[in-house]
Amino acid sequence: MHQVTEQSRPQGKAIGRLLGLSAIGIFIFFIPISLQGKTSIPLDHMVGWLRAALGETGAGWYAMGMIVAGAIYPLATGRWKQSPTDRVFLVLKWLGVAAGLMALTGLGPAALQAPDMLPFLFNKLVISVGLIVPIGSVFLAFLVGYGLLEAIGILVQKLMQPIWRTPGRSAIDAVASFVGSYSIGLLITNRVYSAGHYSAREAAIIATGFSTVSATFMIIVAKTLGLMEIWNQYFWLTLLITFVVTAITVRLPPLSRMDNSAAHREPEGEPGNRLATAWQNGMEVAEQAPSLGRNVIDNFKDGLVMTISILPSIMSVGLIGLLVAKYTPLFDWLGYLFYPVTWLWGLDDGMLLAKATASGLAEMFLPALLMAEADFVARFAAGVVCVSSVLFFSASIPCILATRIPLKVGTLVLVWFIRAFLSLLLAIPVAMLIAP
Repeated sequence: MHQVTEQSRPQGKAIGRLLGLSAIGIFIFFIPISLQGKTSIPLDHMVGWLRAALGETGAGWYAMGMIVAGAIYPLATGRWKQSPTDRVFLVLKWLGVAAGLMALTGLGPAALQAPDMLPFLFNKLVISVGLIVPIGSVFLAFLVGYGLLEAIGILVQKLMQPIWRTPGRSAIDAVASFVGSYSIGLLITNRVYSAGHYSAREAAIIATGFSTVSATFMIIVAKTLGLMEIWNQYFWLTLLITFVVTAITVRLPPLSRMDNSAAHREPEGEPGNRLATAWQNGMEVAEQAPSLGRNVIDNFKDGLVMTISILPSIMSVGLIGLLVAKYTPLFDWLGYLFYPVTWLWGLDDGMLLAKATASGLAEMFLPALLMAEADFVARFAAGVVCVSSVLFFSASIPCILATRIPLKVGTLVLVWFIRAFLSLLLAIPVAMLIAP
C-alpha cells in the first residue's frame, strides 16, 4: 500500500499540472466573463485594471521606460554588432525613444501630434502592448508549460506531413509558435534545423507559416478593431485561416522549390493509440516541468525582454508606416495588388482595406490601426491579415534573417505577398458569414 501511494503521488501531481494548470491557462486566454458591464477574457480584464491603477500618466511613463530599456538593451548585450540588420534596428529603436518622448510630452511637429499619429500609436498600441505582453507571458506558463501543447502535438501529427509538408514533431513547434511567441518559435525552429532534423524547406515553412504573433498580441489587434466581443470566433477563425494559407503557400514557389533534404531525421513512430500516446506525452512533460514559480519567473523574464525589444521598433517603424500611409502614395500603389480581392467581394472600404493590407509589410499592427473605424467585414478581415500574413519588417523578418534558415529578404517579401493575398481572399467571405 505504501509503495502504491508513493508511486501515485508523482502521477497525481502530473495529472494536476496537466489538467489543472492547463485549464487555468485556457480560462485566462479563452473564456469570456462579464465584469462591471464589460465582457472579455480574464487577461483583458487584468490589463484594464492595471492600466486604471497606473492612471494614464503612470502607464505612459511605464511604456516610456520600457522603450528606453529596449534601446539600451542591444548596446548592453552587444547584439547590435552582430549584423547590419541589427545596426539598422538599433537606430530605429533610438528613433522610437525620440518618438515616445514626443508622444508623452506633446512636443514636436504638429503633424506628428495629430490624433491619428503619435497619440494614437502611443496610447492605443504601445501602452497596451507594454502591459499585456508581460502579464500574458506569466499566464502563458499555465498554457504552454505543463504538457497541453505536447499532447495536442501528438494528436495532430498525422496531419502535418500531408497538409503542411513538415514532419510530425513540427506540430508542437507550430502550435507553440502561434500560442507562445514567434521569437521563441523561431529559436526552436533554428535549433532543430541546425541539428539537421528539418530540411531547409521545412524550416522555412515553419518560420514563415506558423511563427506568427502570439495570442496576447492578437488581443491588442482585437481591442483596436473592436472585436473583443467575438474574441473566440476571431481567434479560432484566424488560426484556421493562417493554417489554411500555409497549406496553400507550401505548394507554391518560392517555398516549394527549396531544398528538402535533411542531414538526419528521428523516426516519427507509429503509436497504436494516438490518444493514449498524447496523454502519456503530456503527463511526462507535466511531471518533468519546473515548478510553477520557476516557470512563471522564466516566462515573465522572456515577456519583459520581448516587450522592450518590440516597443521601440513599434514606435519608430509604426510611425514611419503611418506617415508613409498618410503622406505618400506608396501603400496606395502596393494596395492595387490587393484591390482585385476587395473589389471581387464588393466592399465599401475596399481600397482602404487593400491599402491597409499592404501596410502590414512594415508593421503587423498597421492594418488594424488604419481600419479601426471601418465596417465590421473590413475590420475583421484586417484583423485576420495582421496575424495570418506572419511577416513584417518591424520584428519578424529581422528575427528570421538572424537565424541559419536560408531565407533572403526578397524571398520573404514574396512569401508575405502570397500570404497577405490569400488571407484577404479567405477572411472577407468568413467575415460576411459571421457579420452581426
